[in-house]
Amino acid sequence: MFYLFAKFICYLFLRFVCRWEVRGRENFPLEGPVIVVANHISLMDPVVVGVVAPRTVRFMAKEELFHIPIVNWIIKGLYAFPIRRGRSDRAALKAALEILRNGQVLGMFPEGTRSKDGQLLPFQHGAALLSLKTGAPLLPMAIKNTNKIFSGEKVKVIIGRPLKIDISGPSTPQQVESLTAAVYRAVAEMLA
Repeated sequence: MFYLFAKFICYLFLRFVCRWEVRGRENFPLEGPVIVVANHISLMDPVVVGVVAPRTVRFMAKEELFHIPIVNWIIKGLYAFPIRRGRSDRAALKAALEILRNGQVLGMFPEGTRSKDGQLLPFQHGAALLSLKTGAPLLPMAIKNTNKIFSGEKVKVIIGRPLKIDISGPSTPQQVESLTAAVYRAVAEMLA
């Protein structure tokens, strides 16, 4: 219930304050597992992804946020789960796999951190690995101007076509690299 309430309030903010523009809504799969892969330039990015999605999106959030009492309550209410950055986190991996195996939507920012200058940073391989492990398509999403919300710039969101995954056998490092590069290119082209 909290998720839907927060989504509605944030929608009103994005619609009327930010005058947002969304393209490609028809590309968002309405069922089955999906990994949303978006660029990251602002703290508002998870909000934007969550509002534009026609389904509930589960995000990984840095573990430190779960130690702040009010923030902890909010992000848990938004179905986020913790990840320890900079090292292997089996609990986060297990949670992400469970989300996808249950046919749900996982939101990821594969840059691993916010881009301070708005330029797309290199993607880490986590989204590609999860996709190859589960068969969940990667859904590229480009977000523009969330770092300029209060300067009058219109927030823009472009949803690309899902990258379908063939998991006919165990994934190789080359497949992971190739898939990571493909989704990076898709996001970069939409940002151009």
